[in-house]
Amino acid sequence: MTSDQFRQLWMCFADQVSAYTDTLNDLDRAIGDGDHGTNLVRGLNKVRTLWPSGELSVPHLQEMSKQVGMTLLSTVGGASGALWGSGLLKAAGELPSQEDVIDDDGVISWIEALVSNIETRGKAQIGDKTMVDVMRPAVNWLKDAPGPFRERLEALPRLTTQWMESTTDLQAKRGRAAYLGARSIGHIDPGSFSAALWWQCLSKVVASEK
Repeated sequence: MTSDQFRQLWMCFADQVSAYTDTLNDLDRAIGDGDHGTNLVRGLNKVRTLWPSGELSVPHLQEMSKQVGMTLLSTVGGASGALWGSGLLKAAGELPSQEDVIDDDGVISWIEALVSNIETRGKAQIGDKTMVDVMRPAVNWLKDAPGPFRERLEALPRLTTQWMESTTDLQAKRGRAAYLGARSIGHIDPGSFSAALWWQCLSKVVASEK
């Protein structure tokens, strides 16, 4: 992954969340405050302004992860800002401070650090009806599935959609939705939906580079 692909990843994510803002808010309205999409797109629109000239203006990868993390931490309300923001700040340590590219193992190490921090910060695990229900299986797939790295990435849009949809049958154990108890069953978790969009962007941006 190059610095410019890193930039493209977040531009794609901003575009996708913008396109699905109403859907994300509707999902969140069923089990939360109803503003997941609005909060997330506000932060991602700020991310859009970080590197306005594209490849010629982007810094090294470590600084880019820090910039996105700080932006989301300071502009996204609710749990999403804290989870994505702190996760990206922590994961920045896995990226080179003076280089513009990382290999496939470097991508996995960066995402593993991101996901691990999200799990720790949110005190969540698979089955709790959170973004972790998409984030953890996806990074495990990248680490453990057979085949070339880009083929594993190319499978993730389909798989993350399945993992996101599987949250419908779960009872929420974390966040505001947990207060609903059994009433949270029957709804897709909005955080898992936005997480699936992020992985789909990663696949589109990185797997397309042959």
